[in-house]
Amino acid sequence: MEIYLVRHTETICEKGICYGQSDVGLREPFKSIFENIVLQLPSEIILFSSPLKRCVMLANYIQNKTKTISFEIDDRLMEMNFGDWEMKNWNDIAPDQLNPWMEDFVNLPASNGESFIKLHERVGNFFSHLISKNSAKTIVIVAHAGVIRSILCHHTLLPLKDAFNNKVDFGQVIKIEA
Repeated sequence: MEIYLVRHTETICEKGICYGQSDVGLREPFKSIFENIVLQLPSEIILFSSPLKRCVMLANYIQNKTKTISFEIDDRLMEMNFGDWEMKNWNDIAPDQLNPWMEDFVNLPASNGESFIKLHERVGNFFSHLISKNSAKTIVIVAHAGVIRSILCHHTLLPLKDAFNNKVDFGQVIKIEA
């Protein structure tokens, strides 16, 4: 099975803003980037997307430009919940909260948010279900950097603490075989 992991394009948030599950828009212009993404995908697909609009906008575009057998929006594909840190500048988060998290983001949750292990559990649940249900299909998943890193860790058995070794750029398409 071929799986294409697609990260949404750049958001309207300024650099340095923590916006995990905040539902922010996309930075214009994005249509040419959307077109380039579609060129990297097969023509017949099963499509999944995070429910956040930065992913749904891209997924809708992909759906309109390909032969999409089915399209599902799945909450398990949402980015990490950063709780009280959402929409704050990383530099404005109290060091006594941020520093311990930076040293162990895998296990420690953001203030009133979730840890990377919790994100990995929900994404792993989605991914395992996907594999068992769609063995011979071509899948496209439109999601976020954290979700894609989690899938790559799951797929390659990379330890979660090393998840950031997987560089995932805005608008990037990553193909894996499962």
